[in-house]
Amino acid sequence: MSTTQANKIEINKVATSKINQVDFDNLSFGSVFTDHLLECDFKNGEWQKPVIKPYAPFLLDPSARVFHYGQAIFEGMKAYKDENDSIWLFRPDENFNRFNSSAVRMAMPEVPEEVFMEGLNELLKLDHEWIKKGLGNSLYIRPFLIATGEGVIANPSDEYKFMIILSPAKAYYSGEVKVLIAEHYSRAANGGIGAAKTAGNYAGQFYPTNLANKEGFQQIIWTDDATHTKLEEAGTMNVFFRINDTLFTAPVSERILDGVTRKSIIDMAKKEGINVEVRPVLVAELIEAAKNGSLKEIFGAGTAAVVSPICGFSYRNEYFELPKVSDSVALQIKDKLTNIQHKLAEDSFGWTVKVS
Repeated sequence: MSTTQANKIEINKVATSKINQVDFDNLSFGSVFTDHLLECDFKNGEWQKPVIKPYAPFLLDPSARVFHYGQAIFEGMKAYKDENDSIWLFRPDENFNRFNSSAVRMAMPEVPEEVFMEGLNELLKLDHEWIKKGLGNSLYIRPFLIATGEGVIANPSDEYKFMIILSPAKAYYSGEVKVLIAEHYSRAANGGIGAAKTAGNYAGQFYPTNLANKEGFQQIIWTDDATHTKLEEAGTMNVFFRINDTLFTAPVSERILDGVTRKSIIDMAKKEGINVEVRPVLVAELIEAAKNGSLKEIFGAGTAAVVSPICGFSYRNEYFELPKVSDSVALQIKDKLTNIQHKLAEDSFGWTVKVS
């Protein structure tokens, strides 16, 4: 293993890469990781020197606060390689800002830009061979921050660990997705942590989603916690509804995550001349549109799948199949967005950032 310096980052390289052991044609999303990771600890009230080192397990004290009080946040990003072997990120500033917004909400220290962004750039350059060219190929990026301070007193931790791990990914195919509209369980509540990308938000979804799976549905469309009349998110994604030729999506709030893909779709749809309304969408509206034939599409939006079409939904034991449309707005937007991400189309929005 060799050690070098890149600006203020210590880099310890693996002696032998494991890349030749990976079948890049048959990747299961988020299960294979690259040779290196970034690590930076927060101790004594300040951030320590970031280190890039070989990917490996690490030890934590059994009393680490992350285990007992759930101080843990993360982000989801992707890197792409164009035909000239240049590496590109998609709106990384949005992920960086949201990461630190999550940190503030969870009483955790904000990660400095030179640690997050410069560390990520160095990590991507080191593991660049893991990013494969071609539409649909990408490198999934998972930055996360956990509380490592010891002791089971119910206070915020005084020590934290920030890390970035990387996972090669293929195009995400989820098949046909049927969803169940929530009538009892909620993803988040007013005054809560729904707008933070924190681990507990996802853990709380597993049980009701398992119940939906047993009924033959892949995901849940969450409704507001107070009345269960407003449609909010689909599984772990923001959700869009196309009624006639208008796209509807709920506004972000304390309950709804400010998705990077969501805001990109809104901007792109407006540029394409598609009418977009960002406002509360009622369950009753959706049912009526499904019954009168004006409901054309429902799709989720997120980093992993970009766009995930929904083929049908159920509410109060009544199932509604969506029509097969030849002019799918979801697929049109997905194609345009992925072409920009892979540098196969002009980025008139200035969303892509080259890793230098």
